Amino acid sequence: MGMRMVIEELADEAERQVRDQVWILGAADLAAATKAADNLHDAISSRLVQDELPLVQRLAHLREALAVLAVALAHVHGRMAWFLGAATTALTPILNWRALPPDDGPTFGAVQPTLQQYEDAEDAVRRLQKALAAITTA
Repeated sequence: MGMRMVIEELADEAERQVRDQVWILGAADLAAATKAADNLHDAISSRLVQDELPLVQRLAHLREALAVLAVALAHVHGRMAWFLGAATTALTPILNWRALPPDDGPTFGAVQPTLQQYEDAEDAVRRLQKALAAITTA
């Protein structure tokens, strides 16, 4: 299952829990979700924009998205931490990607992702951003 599908399932569950009032977001959760949604939006642009970027920049933007999630996760507890932790875990393959050639040296196991993998990861971040924005306004 690709990153997009995992994030889709997590986002659907989070949105459902908020809608059904199983998950009532407190002030800290709302602040963290709002900031993370804004920062994820800044990190990953539209597909049209991302497709024009060099692969090294696309990978840098995906790593930035992971950093956004890590910072947000550090400031929350309970359901928001569980949600952000699961989302971060789904995106961790990005940490093992490289955009540059190995230049005949060791890569520490880093692999070059396919264009489809870049798109899947970027779509996953966009879906996560939309979910975070949605749960802050529910």
